[in-house]
Amino acid sequence: MSNSRAFVNAGLKNSEGSLEKEVPRTTAWKEFLSLIKIGIVNSNLITTFTGLWLALHFTGKGFLNHLDIILYTIIGSSLIIAGSCALNNYIDRDIDPFMERTKSRPTVTGRISPAFVAAISFLFIGVGTIFLLLTTVTAALIGVVGVFSYIVLYTIWSKRRYVSNTIIGSISGAVPPLIGWAAVDANLDVMAWALFLIMFIWQPPHFYALAMRRCEEYRAANVPMLPVVKGFKRTKLSIYLWVAALLPLPFLLPELGMPFMILATLLNIGWIATGIYARKFKDDIKWATLMFVYSLQYLTIMFVAMVIITLI
Repeated sequence: MSNSRAFVNAGLKNSEGSLEKEVPRTTAWKEFLSLIKIGIVNSNLITTFTGLWLALHFTGKGFLNHLDIILYTIIGSSLIIAGSCALNNYIDRDIDPFMERTKSRPTVTGRISPAFVAAISFLFIGVGTIFLLLTTVTAALIGVVGVFSYIVLYTIWSKRRYVSNTIIGSISGAVPPLIGWAAVDANLDVMAWALFLIMFIWQPPHFYALAMRRCEEYRAANVPMLPVVKGFKRTKLSIYLWVAALLPLPFLLPELGMPFMILATLLNIGWIATGIYARKFKDDIKWATLMFVYSLQYLTIMFVAMVIITLI
């Protein structure tokens, strides 16, 4: 813990200005975890590992015989995701103060200097790419595509300009299972692309629900999220349509067997049913909250189930 504290303190500002006095005291380690968005890193590691696990299983390669590939993939993907998230924080530090959930980020409070954030971002992305190169060139290239789509296509280009920013941003969130699969098998199987599609289509309804909950914050930050531009009614319709688009995807994974396809179908129907049930509250924010929470459980259950099915 002391090493990590010294590591982050290299980038901390020493000023005693009024802004720092208004910011709740926290530890250097918590600041660092906030900087790299550890929640996003962890959730993406679940999908990365699932792609890796399924590739090992269906190509007949033993898990214990390829611990080096597993280690390189986990470290490499973690680093490029963490680096991308930190760089996103660096770029968005001018609009983050307008949002409740982002205004305490160290890039906003000034507790970590912008120069340090930029340096650590590129260092993590570079080292992470090297680790992925130790698996396959394809995995490293997909990782670079993910970084480019998140930083350039989403954060810099579309986030502040277009209502379709969420869809564009979904590209980067869908590549982790491809990285995991490609680390084992550079010739990406149909299953790998099915995982990509599941992740791609899952993200709009997930983030639209979040955007509904934070609508006024996005409006204050002048970010054209769907509920800000089109309103809640249109956003709800879009959520239903995107969830409906998930319905046929489990059938692209017949190798996982009928039990998985039934479970995945029930999860998809359950998502739609949750939206219909939540209408009774006649409260758009409560509706969005239930849909958001369901989306998180959906993702975890879906990808963990893929691993468990192969062990039965």
